[in-house]
Amino acid sequence: MCNANVHPAHPHPGAVAALSDADIRKYLAKGEIRIDPFQEENLTPNGYDVTIAEVAVPSRDLVVEHDKAVVPPQTRFAVSTLEVVECGPGVAAELWLRTSWARRGVLASFGMIDSGFRGTLTLAALNGAHEELVLPIGERFAQVVFLALTSASEKGYGRRSGHYQDQRGVQLR
Repeated sequence: MCNANVHPAHPHPGAVAALSDADIRKYLAKGEIRIDPFQEENLTPNGYDVTIAEVAVPSRDLVVEHDKAVVPPQTRFAVSTLEVVECGPGVAAELWLRTSWARRGVLASFGMIDSGFRGTLTLAALNGAHEELVLPIGERFAQVVFLALTSASEKGYGRRSGHYQDQRGVQLR
């Protein structure tokens, strides 16, 4: 259990810290992060829940952008977020599958959102269940946990690699 009386913003000098809901609002106001569209109800105590805009099922050559997608059992799929996310030079982020999807048999391993990244997110996953998985468009799918870096990046994502900079929709390559 967390001790509510202990509240170090940075427990160790130079440590990377996850942003709280209050911090996220401050960083949004200063333009250090961007979430567009931003919905207050998707803000969590220490992150932001991103929603499904598009679902692709490559083995079925299927892309769904309206209503809901149905993913067969034991099938790989990818989700694109509605939200455009941007991390400034002093911010990176982790992506976490919402546990409500894990409880339904979704298996996923996501990476980091690099400092300087801007675009929608493509999140690859597997329906590990023996039943079809229904993915409603607009449903919350993953949580973004923003991290304050110990110092600003020298070269952000756009200058280091930038392959997916400004991406929209599911990008599988």
